[in-house]
Amino acid sequence: MSEKPNEEFTPISELGEFGLINKLTERFPLRNASSIKGVGDDAAVIEVLDKQTVITTDMLVEGVHFDFTYVPPQHLGYKAVVVNLSDIYAMNARPTQITVSLAVSNRFSLEFIEKIYEGIRAACSVYEVDLVGGDTTSSYSGLMISITAIGQADEKDIVYRSGAKENDVLVVSGDLGGAYMGLQLLEREKSVFESDQNMQPQLEGHEYVLQRQLKPEARKDVPEILEALGVKPTAMIDISDGLSSEILHLCKQSGVGMRLHEDKIPIDPMVYKLCEEFDLTTTTVALSGGEDYELLFTIDLGDYEKIKGNPNFTAIGHVVPESEGANLFTRDDKAIRLTAQGWDAMLRADH
Repeated sequence: MSEKPNEEFTPISELGEFGLINKLTERFPLRNASSIKGVGDDAAVIEVLDKQTVITTDMLVEGVHFDFTYVPPQHLGYKAVVVNLSDIYAMNARPTQITVSLAVSNRFSLEFIEKIYEGIRAACSVYEVDLVGGDTTSSYSGLMISITAIGQADEKDIVYRSGAKENDVLVVSGDLGGAYMGLQLLEREKSVFESDQNMQPQLEGHEYVLQRQLKPEARKDVPEILEALGVKPTAMIDISDGLSSEILHLCKQSGVGMRLHEDKIPIDPMVYKLCEEFDLTTTTVALSGGEDYELLFTIDLGDYEKIKGNPNFTAIGHVVPESEGANLFTRDDKAIRLTAQGWDAMLRADH
């Protein structure tokens, strides 16, 4: 925890459950006309009108998904929102509301929890969503935060994982592997600090990968860019568990195979540098690292010219018949079967 031992803090027990909820949510204005009633009643009220409503939820658990040794509470709150909004954008929808549920042990003060809500509030502002409810409870084993995100879209605009078809082009936004390498860097510096607390973390020059891990952003711009280009994806998913896993999800839901080209996978130069330092293969990191929160989608072959050359997108493969399976084609044109952990043979010789 990042609280200073000599500071004055307010025990959560002094407020009670409802006092805590009121304290944490009093500065969350409603921004969307569809948000009729937010925090303060038995349930939130949302007016759906003629839109399709999409809902997703995700939980982050201390010791499993984050470590307060190097994760600031504000960043945790922000990231917890973003990982859910990313799922909404992956449906080609616009997020409008969130609910927040929190389980905390008595080692946390009100001020520490307020910092988490500062991050949540910042994300609500950036992505223009409303906090409309949630829950708090006690925990015997650290902190857990669960966020449910709600979004809307016209029925004609919704994109599922199940629409990919043979000869579609496989496209990804941004670059991959940065979040995983940011985590490796933080874990290494934590280990060094624990062995010698006179050693200061060596993080300078690695801001990009650290941000990708600690304060990722959802690609809210991608649906807007695609709409402006006149392109609707045939299938789409966000990259939370690694490129390999997400490709397999698309293949299973769409009943297709996929051909992924290793030399097309977009990697930031900082990731190349850190992979050499950690003796890791960039392809391994991109396929299995996860937490990049980029969008992976397929488009009709006839739409390829519309996105070709756009700096936001990279074509990394194409859809093939289901009988061919999902395969990575290496730089020397060898086919390796993709698995949820990456693939069957680990590539070490080439970064």
